[in-house]
Amino acid sequence: MTQSLDVSTSSSNGRPAAAGRGRRPHLIYLAIGFPPAAKSCAYRMRETANQFRRIGWDVTVVTIAAASWERDSGLDYSLLEQVDPEIRVVELPLAREDLETDIRRFSEERALRPAKWLTNLRKREKKIFPEPVFGSWRGTLEQAVLDVHRQRPANLLLASCVPYVNLAAAWKLWETQGVPYAVDFRDGWSIDVVNGGQAFTPDSEAGTWERRILDHCQSLWVVNDPIADHYRERYPHVADRVHVVRNGYDKDSVPMIRPRRPDPEAGLTFGYLGTVNYTTHQLRVVLDAWREARKREPLLRNARFEIRGHIGAGANREANGLTELIREAADDGVSFGGPVRKAEVAETYGRWDALVLILIGGRYVTSGKVYEYMATGLPIVSVHEVDHDASRVLDGHPLWTGACGLDELRLVDSFRDAARMVVEATDEQRAGVRDHADPFTRETLMQKAVEQLAAHALAAPGDLPVNGAAVHPSDEPSTINETERAGGVRA
Repeated sequence: MTQSLDVSTSSSNGRPAAAGRGRRPHLIYLAIGFPPAAKSCAYRMRETANQFRRIGWDVTVVTIAAASWERDSGLDYSLLEQVDPEIRVVELPLAREDLETDIRRFSEERALRPAKWLTNLRKREKKIFPEPVFGSWRGTLEQAVLDVHRQRPANLLLASCVPYVNLAAAWKLWETQGVPYAVDFRDGWSIDVVNGGQAFTPDSEAGTWERRILDHCQSLWVVNDPIADHYRERYPHVADRVHVVRNGYDKDSVPMIRPRRPDPEAGLTFGYLGTVNYTTHQLRVVLDAWREARKREPLLRNARFEIRGHIGAGANREANGLTELIREAADDGVSFGGPVRKAEVAETYGRWDALVLILIGGRYVTSGKVYEYMATGLPIVSVHEVDHDASRVLDGHPLWTGACGLDELRLVDSFRDAARMVVEATDEQRAGVRDHADPFTRETLMQKAVEQLAAHALAAPGDLPVNGAAVHPSDEPSTINETERAGGVRA
């Protein structure tokens, strides 16, 4: 059906054309990971919501309860400081069952046969929606967006994934109420961004869901060109709706002062800031190369290597093989300082002389940190595949040692080169690096993306043409039963 809107709009930027001519447009934003969740996606989500508010939209964020993140990645309340106060946040009582650590809440099966319990849990989750871990949230999410829309009719729903079960809620609102939707896949669903290749086939249940969603979406956002190319090739009929919206960096995360004066005698400080989600093999190669570089390079003789960020989730937080490796390297000047609050990121960079960029994956992975690293003006040692999207971002960076994969000897040279860059780099070189990073501020990138999406949503409030035909919400009943809709799975 065609949905009429009682708001006049400007086709140029998605703003209401004039105050007092109808209510403000309303966005329902499915953003599980929104602040105060200590997740890397929180920055992108915060900026997206803020940009919709900037152009005059009402925004309702649907996420999970803050307490749920305490058993997951943790919380960072400083992330809330820059959230527009007019944004309404709806927190749902959802949490990952497998991260529960209170044994009083365990079922008999989980207590006695934990591996079997986990296998059965995953099967139940995927029966409700083809996504392990989060599939059981489907019913609660669907009901939540219906309730929000009933209270305040929405003009657009934007689903940020992961989790991909958000797509079921977007579809439910479109199917039953005709509310158009857009999708921010970030890294993509049908593509294995870490290992390359497809994550599932087009004829699988997940493949059927993805095609259905993309057939009818107003726009699909992804974080880099290789992922965009994947979707344009897989679904050529929606190629013009696939847009690259890079992560970028927040200006307040970069120190505005000049880098500290390097003092090799006192010891240069190299730093890594980000989620510690790489393999133990990758970290071992880094630490071995660091140890050898300190032996060979006089400038590194007293150097330190600080690792900051989140390691693991739930009961495994800071209690796994990665933390053991770091602890064992203490005699080589390596230390782990834990997560950094958003409000302290710039101060942290300001204490370092050079950065170590450790990333998993290849050409389909960018990482939001690469932009932030680039903007600091500090030398960068890369530890990732040569054919990595971060290499494309850093290409031409005068203080970048280049990518050499996990070649330990070349990494030794990279650490030594970075040390020399620290003491030899000119103010002009550092300023040039920052200038190169300026177009990648998160605000600049997201402002353009949001204005385009909002303008499209309001300029075409009716049915979205797909392959030349108008698409109407389905009159068919939902295939999910009431038990599944409850969304809960017993621990």
